[in-house]
Amino acid sequence: MIDKLDLCTKALALRKELGEDTTSPIDIFSLAHTITQLTLVFYPMGDHISGMCIKNDGNPVIAINSAMSVGRQRFSMAHELYHLYYDENKQSTVCAIKIGTGNDTEKAADQFASYFLMPPVALAEAIKKIHGMSTDNLGIKEIVKLEQYFRVSRQALLCRLIEDNKLTPQQADQFRQGVIRSAVNLGYDDSLYKPLPEDKQYKTYGYYIQQADELLQKDLVSTGKYEQLLLTAFRSDLVYGDEFEGGELND
Repeated sequence: MIDKLDLCTKALALRKELGEDTTSPIDIFSLAHTITQLTLVFYPMGDHISGMCIKNDGNPVIAINSAMSVGRQRFSMAHELYHLYYDENKQSTVCAIKIGTGNDTEKAADQFASYFLMPPVALAEAIKKIHGMSTDNLGIKEIVKLEQYFRVSRQALLCRLIEDNKLTPQQADQFRQGVIRSAVNLGYDDSLYKPLPEDKQYKTYGYYIQQADELLQKDLVSTGKYEQLLLTAFRSDLVYGDEFEGGELND
């Protein structure tokens, strides 16, 4: 049995622990970079896996399926944070791509992720601001505004609105098609609904990169070995530096 109140409490507590308030939309990947000794890997994992978490004796690795939409990747990151901080049963977890499926732990992680990205008070206030005092059901304009505000996928938002009795499953079904077109027609950029650019779908960030640099600075590895470590982590940009040329001039 999933204890939603407990999951909401955990989600809000972790936001505060990581330096965020309990109401604002968050940049979850920037937040992840503040987690000590976390390595974050982006890698296209096909059509069935959303991500994975390996606790690795205090040097955790979270991998995100970069072939999914950016909105879905953000939800997957929040899902994996549940496994990292609150799942005491497993040292490693591979997670399915469909929200709301799997065992109770997977469903709890999905519920946690929803609360983490869309705290209940924040969602209620956003709906009130967007929808006003109207007694009509939420329409496509409100749906798009909400998913853009919280930077979540259509799937994640609809699951939450059904859970909160803001939509029936039948009402939600009408919003599952033409997702990108519905956003673009309302003037929004479509990047939330698409995967990362191909040159960013293979990347490693965080502790692994820091450790490789530390080994080099302490002369514990050669420059060649350091570059090999970076290339293994899909960081050719750090080896060859092409991505950074002229960047300072454009800042």
